Amino acid sequence: MQVTLSPELGSRIQELAATTGRTPDQLIEDAMAAYLRELEGVRSMLDGRYDDIVSGRVTPIDGREFFEGLRRREDQLIKQRSAK
Repeated sequence: MQVTLSPELGSRIQELAATTGRTPDQLIEDAMAAYLRELEGVRSMLDGRYDDIVSGRVTPIDGREFFEGLRRREDQLIKQRSAK
């Protein structure tokens, strides 16, 4: 497999390879492996959350209502701090 990187990113990888004593290929392979593990974990978590919603184990909340309540609480805290 061949991957084309921007000159800036390629340069950064070359510099890191020189300072760590590893080859650019090793660095890229390790970075991709870590990225894919993280992506698999996120995908698994999202699938689980979706399953929880579909099965009724959890009830979704309205996003607008949540953020409006959060803003109200923040406004109250600001008023309380400024009153002191």
